[in-house]
Amino acid sequence: MGAGGQRIEPASSGVFTWEEVQSHCSRNDQWLVIDRKVYNVTEWAKRHPGGFRVIHHYAGEDATEAFTAFHPDKKFVQRFLKPLLIGELAETELSQDRQKNAAVIQDFQALYAHAEERGLFRAHSLFFLAHLAHILLMEILAWLLVRHGGTGWIQTALCAILMATAQIQAGWLQHDFGHLSVFRKSSWNHLAHKFLIGHLKGGSANWWNHRHFQHHAKPNVFSKDPDVNMLRIFVVGATQPVEYGTKKIKLMPYNHQHRYFFLVGPPLLIPIYFHLQIMHVMISRRDWVDMTWCLSYYLRYLSCYIPLYGILGTVALIIFVRFLESHWFVWVTQMNHLPMDIDHEKHQDWLTMQLQATCNIEKSPFNDWFSGHLNFQIEHHLFPTMPRHNYHRVAPLVRALCDKHKIPYQVKTLGEGMIDVIRSLKTSGNLWLDAYLHK
Repeated sequence: MGAGGQRIEPASSGVFTWEEVQSHCSRNDQWLVIDRKVYNVTEWAKRHPGGFRVIHHYAGEDATEAFTAFHPDKKFVQRFLKPLLIGELAETELSQDRQKNAAVIQDFQALYAHAEERGLFRAHSLFFLAHLAHILLMEILAWLLVRHGGTGWIQTALCAILMATAQIQAGWLQHDFGHLSVFRKSSWNHLAHKFLIGHLKGGSANWWNHRHFQHHAKPNVFSKDPDVNMLRIFVVGATQPVEYGTKKIKLMPYNHQHRYFFLVGPPLLIPIYFHLQIMHVMISRRDWVDMTWCLSYYLRYLSCYIPLYGILGTVALIIFVRFLESHWFVWVTQMNHLPMDIDHEKHQDWLTMQLQATCNIEKSPFNDWFSGHLNFQIEHHLFPTMPRHNYHRVAPLVRALCDKHKIPYQVKTLGEGMIDVIRSLKTSGNLWLDAYLHK
């Protein structure tokens, strides 16, 4: 649709080569390919609900698997794609990744279709309702504990632990709705997402969408995945440290980053960096809807705890809760990605790209709950709209496919995953030091 709701008719259909498609990869000129059809998404990218950056990351590329992964209702999305269609690829044309890995791509598409036939993309409402209930129960118990038990140090510490646990579990649950993996109607998922991240956590759904979908589209790819943008505080992977060392960049003593990580990583990510970023995004974009949801969280929290702790005590309590939540969040999210391959764009097929950037943590009732089932990070990245209670069902099929094509499928214990975070930071830091001193 054009400005003012006026329908834009598709341009005359043409036949294109990959060289022509790849030439349209700038921010002001973006083409992409889905199922061999060529679309001009230059103007649409600005209105894309997932943000313009996630589309730009595939400009001049084949986005078939990414499109399939992110959009559960293909018929609905086709209404928006149709006016953008400008032609198709010539019969003899194949993208670089499809030329190299045609068998992998074909087998993964077959696996995706098989998962749909088995009903693995259908959610069990009671599963998610139970998770919401236990979050609300912890919130209520935390308040009742200090309301009737007093505000001593022990009661306050227990209250903070309950609140932090509720916050992290609400974070995992909002993640489910953000990926449209609960309800069949996208609008219901969006509404539940705003309630969970806004009213229960004081965050912004649009900020999360625009950031997180970039991570899924190009995981561990510099300049495309915001989760590996370390603001030059850390160097990660094997390429970036050498680049920094060769250029004599020494903004931090990177050879000690595995030590100062404990001071600036887990403690500060949510209380400082995410909090400031969320506020900046909502204000700069005048996102009044998300601001209202966010404000409802703080009004609820302040009205509950100011009568018990006063203004300064209430502020101190929420900072401590965010401090605890941030530690939990960082370790869970980083152990699946940070020790894996982190590099510049390689233009790989969907399966290979996701497997090189992700690993799993062993399944257990505790690990499933502790990580919000993100211990199945591989399956989540391959099938982001799949309800998390089905990851363990599709995992053996994914592993068999990886074994067939000799693609590494890594599974670690929870302890190994956490240790590998520090080990990878130390390795990257040493690579930087060696390049800094000798190149």
